Amino acid sequence: MNFHIGCAVWSYKGWVGNFYPLKSRTSDFLRLYSARLTAVEGNTTFYAIPDTDTLNRWVEQTPTNFKFCLKLPRELTHQGLLAPAISEALNFLERMQVLGDRLGPIFAQLPPSYSPNLLDDLTKFLAAWSHSQAPLALEVRHPDWFVEPYQSQLTAILQQLNIGRVLLDSRPIYNAPEEAQISSERRKPKLPVEFSVTAPFSLIRFISHPQQQFNQVYWEEWVTHLDAWLRQGTQIYFFVHCPIEERSPNNARHFYQLLQQHNVPVPPLPWDEITDAPMQLNLF
Repeated sequence: MNFHIGCAVWSYKGWVGNFYPLKSRTSDFLRLYSARLTAVEGNTTFYAIPDTDTLNRWVEQTPTNFKFCLKLPRELTHQGLLAPAISEALNFLERMQVLGDRLGPIFAQLPPSYSPNLLDDLTKFLAAWSHSQAPLALEVRHPDWFVEPYQSQLTAILQQLNIGRVLLDSRPIYNAPEEAQISSERRKPKLPVEFSVTAPFSLIRFISHPQQQFNQVYWEEWVTHLDAWLRQGTQIYFFVHCPIEERSPNNARHFYQLLQQHNVPVPPLPWDEITDAPMQLNLF
């Protein structure tokens, strides 16, 4: 599979009755999730590192083609310099090897305070990564990373070190009409979208609006990019967020159907093969 799609989490009780069948137990959420979508962003590791028993359960509850794209713990990425955390980051990577073929790219999300002034520190951290154990993707949030000369400098380093770029698209929630603004949207950064691939894979985080009409123009743009990248052999991991979390799975499914309608080379979505599907959530 060269294309995986999912959400940021799997353990969300608000999905019971629409994404998950009625009366689903929390212990079954991961199994149900992985029977419908093909990857999860895995924000859980940003807050706490799972033990070996937990990782083994994740493997047992998911199919072989499912991918966990886990975020580096915040204690490693949000405490100032990265170089002092190299050893701990590699220890985290080693612990995640329990996931075996379920382990997708790891990604490092840097805080808005981490600026291009720390480029040497960032380069040292990225150069120390063990690619044989899992690919690494990087998400930057300081606005200076998106202007020259820093934009080109970062791209060159990522390409040289074979590090993927996390492409964040929060335009739907910021560009919607004022009457459709979502109160929680300011928790997501408002940054330019960088449509560039720096490694054999790319990790995309799409912050969708609860109402599909405000996503459509951006969905169409992503369809064009993904079609080109997938035909070039790029591995794509696409994650759909939404300020109203109940809508995230259905927004992801809507986008997948759009890809299929445009004949983008993506594999079948497991969710579509479930005949006894739960009630669909109204998207409007």
